[in-house]
Amino acid sequence: MSGEFVAFIGLALAAIIGAMLMIQLTKVVHMVVALVFTFVSIAGLFVLLSAEFLAAVQVLIYSGAITIIMLFGIMLTRHDDQEEDKVSWRRKILILIGVVGFGLFMFLGIHNLSFGDQAVNLHEENTKQIGIALYSKHIIPFELTSVVLLVALIGAIILAKKDEKEADEK
Repeated sequence: MSGEFVAFIGLALAAIIGAMLMIQLTKVVHMVVALVFTFVSIAGLFVLLSAEFLAAVQVLIYSGAITIIMLFGIMLTRHDDQEEDKVSWRRKILILIGVVGFGLFMFLGIHNLSFGDQAVNLHEENTKQIGIALYSKHIIPFELTSVVLLVALIGAIILAKKDEKEADEK
């Protein structure tokens, strides 16, 4: 068993456990911490795939920026804590069967997947290749993404102000 395989299994289990904790926890801040745990594990998986740029982006964008935005969203909005009904053990078993079935389906779908000669040099200078593709072929979608993010930020601020005014009126 190679060290890379052990690292993959450890990071994959950490990502799955973080995702399951995110779904199972009830406090929102704990859910965000579990989500960060998952994002960092996925960044580790990117490192194992020789995609260091994607790993850095994963840590900076998702683990940093998206998590901070989620925490600000939690702090800016009002939400009532209500106890939800517990899920029965039958439903948990059905969910487990569904998750295992989906995992098996995905494994069988990619088990014999071959990219041919297309994926030979992807691990060499992958950051340079991403930069060239992003700023030559895909510059318009890249800029449109920044506009969409700006509109979402403005919308979040407007919604937060609206909630603030409604709370003052009551």
